[in-house]
Amino acid sequence: MGALFHNLIYQPLYNILVFLYNVIPGSDFGIAIIAITVLLRLLLVPIYKKQIESQKKLQELQPKIKKVQSKNKGNKEQQAKELMELYKEHKTNPFSGCLPLIIQLIFLIAIYRILINISAAGLTVDVSQLYGFVKNPGNINQFFITIVDLTKPSVVIAALAAIAQFFQTKMLMANAPAKNEGDAQKDDQQPDMAQIMSKQMLFLGPILTLFIGIKFAAGLSLYWLTSTVFMLVQQVYMQKETPKNK
Repeated sequence: MGALFHNLIYQPLYNILVFLYNVIPGSDFGIAIIAITVLLRLLLVPIYKKQIESQKKLQELQPKIKKVQSKNKGNKEQQAKELMELYKEHKTNPFSGCLPLIIQLIFLIAIYRILINISAAGLTVDVSQLYGFVKNPGNINQFFITIVDLTKPSVVIAALAAIAQFFQTKMLMANAPAKNEGDAQKDDQQPDMAQIMSKQMLFLGPILTLFIGIKFAAGLSLYWLTSTVFMLVQQVYMQKETPKNK
Protein backbone atom coordinates (compact mmCIF):
# COMPACT_ATOMS: atom_id res chain seq x y z
CA MET A 1 0.00 0.00 0.00
CA GLY A 2 2.88 2.34 0.82
CA ALA A 3 4.47 1.80 -2.58
CA LEU A 4 1.12 2.33 -4.28
CA PHE A 5 0.57 5.61 -2.44
CA HIS A 6 4.09 6.73 -3.28
CA ASN A 7 3.94 5.87 -6.97
CA LEU A 8 0.38 6.99 -7.70
CA ILE A 9 -0.07 9.95 -5.36
CA TYR A 10 3.06 11.20 -3.65
CA GLN A 11 5.57 11.18 -6.50
CA PRO A 12 3.22 12.67 -9.14
CA LEU A 13 2.21 15.46 -6.74
CA TYR A 14 5.85 16.00 -5.81
CA ASN A 15 6.75 16.47 -9.46
CA ILE A 16 3.75 18.66 -10.26
CA LEU A 17 4.57 20.89 -7.29
CA VAL A 18 8.23 21.21 -8.29
CA PHE A 19 7.24 21.80 -11.92
CA LEU A 20 4.84 24.58 -10.91
CA TYR A 21 7.50 26.07 -8.66
CA ASN A 22 9.85 26.13 -11.64
CA VAL A 23 7.46 27.72 -14.13
CA ILE A 24 5.63 30.22 -11.90
CA PRO A 25 7.50 33.55 -11.85
CA GLY A 26 8.95 34.62 -8.53
CA SER A 27 9.88 31.16 -7.25
CA ASP A 28 7.17 31.31 -4.59
CA PHE A 29 6.47 27.91 -3.06
CA GLY A 30 3.19 29.21 -1.64
CA ILE A 31 1.92 30.16 -5.09
CA ALA A 32 2.92 26.69 -6.29
CA ILE A 33 0.88 25.13 -3.46
CA ILE A 34 -2.12 27.30 -4.37
CA ALA A 35 -1.76 26.33 -8.03
CA ILE A 36 -1.56 22.59 -7.35
CA THR A 37 -4.53 22.83 -4.97
CA VAL A 38 -6.67 24.55 -7.61
CA LEU A 39 -5.58 21.94 -10.13
CA LEU A 40 -6.56 19.11 -7.79
CA ARG A 41 -9.91 20.73 -7.01
CA LEU A 42 -10.63 21.10 -10.72
CA LEU A 43 -9.97 17.40 -11.17
CA LEU A 44 -12.41 16.68 -8.33
CA VAL A 45 -15.24 18.80 -9.78
CA PRO A 46 -17.01 15.85 -11.51
CA ILE A 47 -16.87 13.82 -8.28
CA TYR A 48 -18.13 16.81 -6.29
CA LYS A 49 -21.06 17.23 -8.68
CA LYS A 50 -22.00 13.59 -8.23
CA GLN A 51 -21.77 14.06 -4.48
CA ILE A 52 -24.18 17.02 -4.63
CA GLU A 53 -26.60 15.06 -6.81
CA SER A 54 -26.45 12.13 -4.41
CA GLN A 55 -27.07 14.42 -1.44
CA LYS A 56 -30.11 15.92 -3.17
CA LYS A 57 -31.51 12.46 -3.83
CA LEU A 58 -30.99 11.51 -0.20
CA GLN A 59 -32.74 14.70 0.90
CA GLU A 60 -35.68 13.89 -1.36
CA LEU A 61 -35.78 10.38 0.08
CA GLN A 62 -35.83 11.55 3.70
CA PRO A 63 -39.62 11.07 4.14
CA LYS A 64 -39.37 7.50 2.84
CA ILE A 65 -36.26 6.83 4.91
CA LYS A 66 -38.00 8.03 8.06
CA LYS A 67 -41.02 5.90 7.19
CA VAL A 68 -38.83 2.79 6.91
CA GLN A 69 -37.05 3.65 10.15
CA SER A 70 -40.34 4.16 11.97
CA LYS A 71 -41.85 1.00 10.51
CA ASN A 72 -38.91 -1.17 11.58
CA LYS A 73 -38.02 0.62 14.79
CA GLY A 74 -37.52 -2.58 16.76
CA ASN A 75 -35.88 -4.55 13.96
CA LYS A 76 -32.57 -3.01 12.93
CA GLU A 77 -31.73 -5.83 10.53
CA GLN A 78 -34.98 -5.45 8.60
CA GLN A 79 -34.60 -1.68 8.72
CA ALA A 80 -31.14 -1.87 7.15
CA LYS A 81 -32.37 -4.30 4.50
CA GLU A 82 -35.29 -2.10 3.47
CA LEU A 83 -33.13 1.01 3.45
CA MET A 84 -30.62 -0.66 1.14
CA GLU A 85 -33.47 -1.70 -1.16
CA LEU A 86 -34.73 1.88 -1.12
CA TYR A 87 -31.30 3.25 -2.02
CA LYS A 88 -30.94 0.64 -4.76
CA GLU A 89 -34.37 1.44 -6.18
CA HIS A 90 -33.57 5.14 -6.40
CA LYS A 91 -29.98 4.54 -7.54
CA THR A 92 -28.33 6.44 -4.73
CA ASN A 93 -25.55 5.68 -2.28
CA PRO A 94 -25.61 7.14 1.25
CA PHE A 95 -21.83 6.81 1.45
CA SER A 96 -21.02 8.58 -1.82
CA GLY A 97 -20.44 11.84 0.03
CA CYS A 98 -17.42 10.29 1.75
CA LEU A 99 -15.45 9.81 -1.47
CA PRO A 100 -14.42 13.45 -2.08
CA LEU A 101 -13.45 13.78 1.58
CA ILE A 102 -11.32 10.63 1.44
CA ILE A 103 -9.61 11.77 -1.77
CA GLN A 104 -8.96 15.20 -0.29
CA LEU A 105 -7.53 13.61 2.84
CA ILE A 106 -5.18 11.47 0.74
CA PHE A 107 -3.97 14.57 -1.11
CA LEU A 108 -3.60 16.40 2.19
CA ILE A 109 -1.37 13.64 3.58
CA ALA A 110 0.70 13.66 0.40
CA ILE A 111 1.16 17.45 0.46
CA TYR A 112 2.10 17.28 4.14
CA ARG A 113 4.71 14.60 3.48
CA ILE A 114 6.14 16.59 0.58
CA LEU A 115 6.50 19.69 2.77
CA ILE A 116 8.07 17.71 5.60
CA ASN A 117 10.50 15.90 3.31
CA ILE A 118 11.61 19.05 1.49
CA SER A 119 12.04 20.82 4.81
CA ALA A 120 13.97 17.90 6.32
CA ALA A 121 16.26 17.86 3.29
CA GLY A 122 17.34 21.43 3.99
CA LEU A 123 14.83 22.96 1.56
CA THR A 124 16.24 21.03 -1.36
CA VAL A 125 14.47 18.77 -3.81
CA ASP A 126 15.07 15.04 -3.74
CA VAL A 127 16.39 14.43 -7.26
CA SER A 128 15.57 10.72 -7.02
CA GLN A 129 11.87 11.65 -6.87
CA LEU A 130 11.92 13.81 -9.99
CA TYR A 131 10.79 12.63 -13.39
CA GLY A 132 13.24 13.15 -16.23
CA PHE A 133 11.39 16.14 -17.67
CA VAL A 134 11.15 18.04 -14.36
CA LYS A 135 14.05 20.38 -13.69
CA ASN A 136 15.72 20.43 -10.29
CA PRO A 137 15.26 23.98 -8.94
CA GLY A 138 17.96 23.53 -6.31
CA ASN A 139 17.12 25.27 -3.05
CA ILE A 140 13.43 25.94 -2.43
CA ASN A 141 12.26 29.36 -1.31
CA GLN A 142 9.97 28.36 1.54
CA PHE A 143 8.43 31.81 1.96
CA PHE A 144 4.96 32.68 0.71
CA ILE A 145 4.79 36.29 -0.55
CA THR A 146 8.18 36.76 1.16
CA ILE A 147 6.51 36.79 4.59
CA VAL A 148 5.11 33.41 5.65
CA ASP A 149 7.51 30.53 6.25
CA LEU A 150 5.56 27.57 4.88
CA THR A 151 7.65 25.05 6.81
CA LYS A 152 6.48 26.49 10.15
CA PRO A 153 3.00 26.99 11.62
CA SER A 154 1.21 30.25 10.79
CA VAL A 155 -1.59 31.44 13.04
CA VAL A 156 -2.81 33.87 10.37
CA ILE A 157 -3.20 31.28 7.62
CA ALA A 158 -4.64 28.77 10.10
CA ALA A 159 -7.22 31.35 11.21
CA LEU A 160 -8.13 32.20 7.62
CA ALA A 161 -8.54 28.49 6.86
CA ALA A 162 -10.80 28.10 9.91
CA ILE A 163 -12.92 31.11 8.91
CA ALA A 164 -13.26 29.78 5.37
CA GLN A 165 -14.24 26.38 6.79
CA PHE A 166 -16.93 28.04 8.92
CA PHE A 167 -18.51 29.86 5.98
CA GLN A 168 -18.32 26.82 3.74
CA THR A 169 -20.10 24.66 6.33
CA LYS A 170 -22.64 27.41 6.95
CA MET A 171 -23.38 27.62 3.24
CA LEU A 172 -23.90 23.86 3.07
CA MET A 173 -26.33 24.07 5.98
CA ALA A 174 -28.17 26.97 4.35
CA ASN A 175 -28.66 24.87 1.22
CA ALA A 176 -30.41 22.11 3.14
CA PRO A 177 -34.08 21.85 2.15
CA ALA A 178 -36.67 23.37 4.46
CA LYS A 179 -38.88 20.96 6.35
CA ASN A 180 -42.62 20.86 6.00
CA GLU A 181 -44.91 21.67 8.91
CA GLY A 182 -45.46 18.04 9.82
CA ASP A 183 -41.76 17.36 10.12
CA ALA A 184 -41.22 20.58 12.03
CA GLN A 185 -43.87 19.63 14.59
CA LYS A 186 -42.31 16.21 15.02
CA ASP A 187 -38.89 17.78 15.47
CA ASP A 188 -40.27 19.91 18.29
CA GLN A 189 -40.92 16.68 20.15
CA GLN A 190 -37.94 14.70 18.84
CA PRO A 191 -34.73 16.53 17.86
CA ASP A 192 -33.23 15.79 14.44
CA MET A 193 -29.81 14.25 15.12
CA ALA A 194 -28.57 15.23 11.66
CA GLN A 195 -29.36 18.87 12.37
CA ILE A 196 -27.68 18.71 15.76
CA MET A 197 -24.55 17.19 14.23
CA SER A 198 -24.54 19.80 11.45
CA LYS A 199 -24.70 22.61 13.99
CA GLN A 200 -21.89 21.04 15.97
CA MET A 201 -19.74 20.67 12.84
CA LEU A 202 -20.33 24.34 12.04
CA PHE A 203 -18.03 25.13 14.95
CA LEU A 204 -16.08 21.91 15.51
CA GLY A 205 -14.78 21.84 11.92
CA PRO A 206 -13.22 25.32 12.04
CA ILE A 207 -11.86 24.72 15.56
CA LEU A 208 -10.20 21.51 14.39
CA THR A 209 -8.84 23.29 11.31
CA LEU A 210 -7.40 26.04 13.51
CA PHE A 211 -5.88 23.54 15.93
CA ILE A 212 -4.21 21.56 13.14
CA GLY A 213 -3.10 24.78 11.46
CA ILE A 214 -1.25 26.10 14.48
CA LYS A 215 0.46 22.76 15.04
CA PHE A 216 1.64 21.91 11.53
CA ALA A 217 3.49 23.60 8.68
CA ALA A 218 1.76 26.64 7.17
CA GLY A 219 1.94 25.01 3.75
CA LEU A 220 -0.68 22.55 4.96
CA SER A 221 -2.99 25.35 6.12
CA LEU A 222 -2.46 27.15 2.82
CA TYR A 223 -3.50 24.02 0.96
CA TRP A 224 -6.62 23.67 3.13
CA LEU A 225 -7.46 27.38 2.85
CA THR A 226 -7.17 27.33 -0.93
CA SER A 227 -9.21 24.14 -1.17
CA THR A 228 -11.97 25.52 1.06
CA VAL A 229 -12.15 28.85 -0.78
CA PHE A 230 -12.35 26.95 -4.08
CA MET A 231 -15.24 24.89 -2.71
CA LEU A 232 -17.00 28.05 -1.53
CA VAL A 233 -16.77 29.57 -4.99
CA GLN A 234 -17.85 26.27 -6.52
CA GLN A 235 -20.90 26.09 -4.26
CA VAL A 236 -21.91 29.66 -5.13
CA TYR A 237 -21.55 28.88 -8.83
CA MET A 238 -23.57 25.67 -8.55
CA GLN A 239 -26.30 27.49 -6.64
CA LYS A 240 -26.62 29.98 -9.48
CA GLU A 241 -26.62 27.22 -12.08
CA THR A 242 -29.20 25.01 -10.37
CA PRO A 243 -32.28 27.17 -11.08
CA LYS A 244 -31.30 27.37 -14.75
CA ASN A 245 -31.23 23.60 -15.03
CA LYS A 246 -34.69 23.17 -13.56
